[in-house]
Amino acid sequence: MKLSSSRLYLLLPLLVAVPATVVLAADAKTNWTKMCARCHSPDGSGKAPAGKKLGVKDYTTAEGQKFTDEEGLKAILEGTKNEAGKETMPAYKDKMSEEDAKALVAYVRSLKK
Repeated sequence: MKLSSSRLYLLLPLLVAVPATVVLAADAKTNWTKMCARCHSPDGSGKAPAGKKLGVKDYTTAEGQKFTDEEGLKAILEGTKNEAGKETMPAYKDKMSEEDAKALVAYVRSLKK
C-alpha cells in the first residue's frame, strides 16, 4: 500500500508525538527519583523514613490520589506547609518547568495500583 503525500502529512504529527510522550515519561520518572522518592518512596507508597515522619500520602492508593491535577501542580511548584506554617515540601519552581511538573503529576497518577 502506498501512502499519498497528504496522508503522510496527517500521520507526521503522530510520529513525532509518540516519541515525545515517551521522553516526557522518562524525564518525569527521573525527576521523581531525584526529587521525590526520598520522602515519597520509589513506588509512591510514602514508606521512606522521611515520608513516614512527614506523614506523606500513599500515592499507590485511591485515597492518596484524592487531589486535583492543579493541586498537585501547585504543590510541586510552590511547595507545601503544615498548619503551623512549617515547610513540609520544598518548592521546585526553580528546578523544573511547569511542563515537567505536569509530567510529574501524570507520573504520580501512574503510581496507583
